[in-house]
Amino acid sequence: MEEKQEVVVVAIKMDIFRLRWLLLLFPVLGMAQQENANSYKKRVLESTEVDILSSYYEQTGNNASVTGGIGTEQLTDIAPSIVVSIPLNDDDVLNIDAGISTYTSASSSNLNPFDLTHSSGNVSGASRGAVVQQEDTYGGVIGSPWVASSGASRQDTWGSISAGYSHSSDDRNQIVNGNVSFAAEFDYISFGFGGGYTRLFNEKNTELSLKGSVFLDSWLPRYPTELDSYLEVDGNLNSGFFSGVDILDQNGNITNKSGSNTWNPINGFSLISDKKRNSYAFSVSFSQILGKNTQMSIFADVVRQEGWLSNPMQRVYFADVPNYFIGNPASIPFYTSSQNKEVFMLADDMERLPNNRFKIPVGIRLNHYFNEILTIRTYYRYYFDDWGLRAHTASVELPIKISQNFTLYPSYRYYTQNQIDYFAPFDTHLSTEQYYTSDYDLSQYDAHQYGFGISYTDIFTKFKTWRFGLKSIDLKYNNYQRSTGLKANYFGIGFKFEMD
Repeated sequence: MEEKQEVVVVAIKMDIFRLRWLLLLFPVLGMAQQENANSYKKRVLESTEVDILSSYYEQTGNNASVTGGIGTEQLTDIAPSIVVSIPLNDDDVLNIDAGISTYTSASSSNLNPFDLTHSSGNVSGASRGAVVQQEDTYGGVIGSPWVASSGASRQDTWGSISAGYSHSSDDRNQIVNGNVSFAAEFDYISFGFGGGYTRLFNEKNTELSLKGSVFLDSWLPRYPTELDSYLEVDGNLNSGFFSGVDILDQNGNITNKSGSNTWNPINGFSLISDKKRNSYAFSVSFSQILGKNTQMSIFADVVRQEGWLSNPMQRVYFADVPNYFIGNPASIPFYTSSQNKEVFMLADDMERLPNNRFKIPVGIRLNHYFNEILTIRTYYRYYFDDWGLRAHTASVELPIKISQNFTLYPSYRYYTQNQIDYFAPFDTHLSTEQYYTSDYDLSQYDAHQYGFGISYTDIFTKFKTWRFGLKSIDLKYNNYQRSTGLKANYFGIGFKFEMD
């Protein structure tokens, strides 16, 4: 589901945020690396540091995957987190990272789209007791991909915690690290662990890093209401949720639920048998200082995923299967328009994708220090996988130091991808296909992201609160636009404190 994936993007952006703060605190080319290797042994981290981060994300769009590729994608997310870095001794550092992400999603709410009411209160089935009001003379059960329902899936909180440990050799030319993590939300649990090794050569002008990670995840699956209810009543459309609820054909006529010309999910519908999703990744990066003003790094990842890689919340509709509806028949002719507020098309199946995926991104970074005022940071990545996806990412950031304490950093990011082999828009897949999705995150699109940030740095930590001095403040804004129509805004703020 694209909304959840966007939430995950917010968490990734916060990690990038923290990296940028560190980069802004030092000359871009790591000139501090020129220290004499035979000098005294310096602590890796002088004192405990605390990062307090928070972000707000909002998006709009009309290609919700929960409702088969059409419908509202409106979403908001608030994500606070805290990162504590503790020096255990001269060589060892412990990092603790904890955060939550609380989102409200109109698309996710339509896991049960029938949680709506009329002002008349004349409703039945799953619609009873909900809070959304509709002004219409029709008094039956309603639902719409264009209206957020009040179901339990409308809101959720994702939480995570991770711990990392790193050890540096006496000459600071070798670093060994390891980490463990745990994350959960209402339909998903993730446990991860990993480790890495970094080696510096050539008087610390050359760096090679290797990293491995494993994520052992499990679904706590939630299914679209009509599919889940169908299984509960063993296909008897005259009982359970469907009791007293009319099922309409394409022309708005009430069907005989005991006959053959009424709605049934494709192949009777089957649940997830293997609820696991495991990911294994290996990363390698090489960094080289090319001169006193230029630094380059190249990187590559190899990722293997296996298990249930589809999202059970996401509906799919087939072009070669008759369409059936619940709701106001008068709204069927403009079902795919946002004018539709009172009718919902019953799913033919949920998204189904292969149970393994092999992904490889490769990229390069090039940073150049022009002078004490201006630096340029560039990035390019090429991505491909065995689902047929090919993608290019390019970005540029221009940190501009306007005073001893303040730095501005405008940025731009361009992204483009083709569609995977198994994607098709709403109601265009065929029931004879083995795999299918209408998730527009897997479609062909271009995206532009425009960003601007400002950073305040006080290396002397003049402002004090309790035993901590304020080291930096970072503010960030990003505007994101896809060619599919999805638009998003991201606001972030972060504070770094250092213990006296």
